[in-house]
Amino acid sequence: MYVLLLGSGGREHALAWQLRQAPSVTRLFAAPGNPGIAEEAELVALDVTDHAAVIAFCRAEGIGLVVIGPEAPLVDGLSDSLRAAGVPVFGPSQAAAQLEGSKGFTKDLCARAGIPTAGYVRTASLAEARAALARFAAPYVLKADGLAAGKGVVIAASLAEAEAALAEMFGGAFGAAGAEVVIEEFMEGEEVSFFALTDGERVVPFGSAQDHKRVGEGDVGPNTGGMGAYSPAPVLTPELEARVMAEIIAPTVRTLREDGTPYSGVLFAGLMLTPEGPKLIEYNARFGDPECQVLMMRLESDLAQIMLACAQGELAGVAPALRDETALTVVMAAKGYPGAPEKGGAIDLGSAGAQGAKIFHAGTARKDGALVANGGRVLAVTATGASVTEAQAKAYAAVDAIDFPTGFCRRDIGWREVARERG
Repeated sequence: MYVLLLGSGGREHALAWQLRQAPSVTRLFAAPGNPGIAEEAELVALDVTDHAAVIAFCRAEGIGLVVIGPEAPLVDGLSDSLRAAGVPVFGPSQAAAQLEGSKGFTKDLCARAGIPTAGYVRTASLAEARAALARFAAPYVLKADGLAAGKGVVIAASLAEAEAALAEMFGGAFGAAGAEVVIEEFMEGEEVSFFALTDGERVVPFGSAQDHKRVGEGDVGPNTGGMGAYSPAPVLTPELEARVMAEIIAPTVRTLREDGTPYSGVLFAGLMLTPEGPKLIEYNARFGDPECQVLMMRLESDLAQIMLACAQGELAGVAPALRDETALTVVMAAKGYPGAPEKGGAIDLGSAGAQGAKIFHAGTARKDGALVANGGRVLAVTATGASVTEAQAKAYAAVDAIDFPTGFCRRDIGWREVARERG
């Protein structure tokens, strides 16, 4: 099978790495890719916003499966165009991708389906939002309704902070994504990520992970796209996972199907483990980044066959096999991130690969043959071990072998579980 992978980040490098190993894949293309993906796939120049060009390439090359990595092409409806052209695609329709494309859409769906989540109000103007704050107590959770690259959430400690943040959001801080803002009640608990695969009717679990969103150690500072993750997340016990499947994932898939917008692909649920049980924070319509990196390190099954089963409505009997060992990834970012990152910094991977780690490229480029930083999150240094403590030690040994003077990372990825392992 010939496969086309769309995307250019660390998530897509991890997917490319797994797809290249899949026995069913005979040829792998990627667009636009990055220097790491170039080691796994043939890079092609395709504009993913030009649906006709993507379809023409698929027909010319006999592509048997298109894998859409990032969220923007899904919200743009690329999967619909490909399906209409008869090309199998892994990723939900534009209508179903509203689960990620609109926070308000998801909250309304949860309300209709009785899915446990935080109380909320949808607001469409600054005056409306300021008035709605009276219904909540500090801290205030403010979310830009649309896509904001994982950074459209503000947790305000006081009413004054909340009002200032709302002024920024409606003032264009998140572009069109902030045209509407969802205000939510603050939920207490520990966050965890859960992944499930669906063909629109059947649903199978695909593992858990714990991300580290804040830029600073000890979970301080502004939110980022993710500074590191580990999988599995033991805090999501088998009993809790069963509740998540029954109370959150299954009702979501069923409701979308009944609404005439069946969801096909991976469903990524951000969860809060509250004293009352698991509650949905938000959905993503694709694999997380950097959660994808740790999931792919654990996967033993043929990824392409699993994705094709989702695309063709044939998920019955499919059970992805994940290794029991822990995978942990540390994101190396460029100085300035999550603000304006310092691009162009030289990177020497040195002996990092010899440390038993896999280096997934995110924001990298080649300049005069040398590897340089070309984004905010630059590398995802990933290792496995019998425990989070062991995987963490291996990952940081590899980080320390990399020469990246204009980069930085958190030194405490996995800290919660390491503390629990130490007792």
